[in-house]
Amino acid sequence: MRTLFLLSPLLFWFCLPASSQDADSLNFVRGKWTRQKLGRGIVLVTRHFKERSLFNASQHISYLELRNDGRTGRTVKVGAEPAQLKTVSTFGREANAVAAVNGTFFDVRNGGSVDFVKTDGKVVNITRLDASGVRAPHQRAAVAVGERGLSIKQWDGTGDWENSITAPEVMVSGPLLNLDRRDELLDSGAFNKDRHPRTAVGIGPKEKLIFLTVDGRNANSAGMSLFELRRIMRWLGCTTSVNLDGGGSTTLWTSGRRAEGVQNYPSDNKRWDHEGERKVANVLLIGKKRK
Repeated sequence: MRTLFLLSPLLFWFCLPASSQDADSLNFVRGKWTRQKLGRGIVLVTRHFKERSLFNASQHISYLELRNDGRTGRTVKVGAEPAQLKTVSTFGREANAVAAVNGTFFDVRNGGSVDFVKTDGKVVNITRLDASGVRAPHQRAAVAVGERGLSIKQWDGTGDWENSITAPEVMVSGPLLNLDRRDELLDSGAFNKDRHPRTAVGIGPKEKLIFLTVDGRNANSAGMSLFELRRIMRWLGCTTSVNLDGGGSTTLWTSGRRAEGVQNYPSDNKRWDHEGERKVANVLLIGKKRK
């Protein structure tokens, strides 16, 4: 994988501060990860932590690692339907993508995102604030993709913040986990503290991008709190990262002869297999290499 110029978890270990070098971080970075190259500049990385070996629980982690500088000719896009729900794999196949992960929060009954989504410069859904006009924690950050690649934005406190993001591809989500190496405040509510399947996007040094899923709600994988999720994103070298929708929505799909299909274990069917996809309103797509 020398051509990727990406930090492996083992190399990143030597950059960790001493205070982080606990049993979990040691196990995380020193254990055996399975790495599978999907094409130029993109790798699928997986590991199953058995016998309660991470955060005193069994865990299954899958993530995609790729460059964020455009030199591999790959693009990241938002895929979204204004009112319809489709599986992540359906979104991916219809877009002829090399990979896809579930996106932000949505209306399960009626379809469509409850958070602002824009693709190809066109607004698909607007942010739905609560009855009192308060912005939820999952509406205080955004993934934006423009000519210079993917960036993660923080809400600036204004009411029309989403519309001021000029990138053609925007997906509001959250909570923000860390920003420029600084941990963001997470409250002690159940959503943050309880363990669930999780999906996250992170940006690291040397233009690294991580699209990560943690499985949950199963004896084989407990899922994580947002505090635990933030720790593993840091251990993977992410200096900025954001939480996406999780729970039964958490899905990572890839295409191609090297790895075709859903790669994680979605929990919606309550079985430990790859068949439990939930239909969602939007995804993040990784395009095939431009010719």
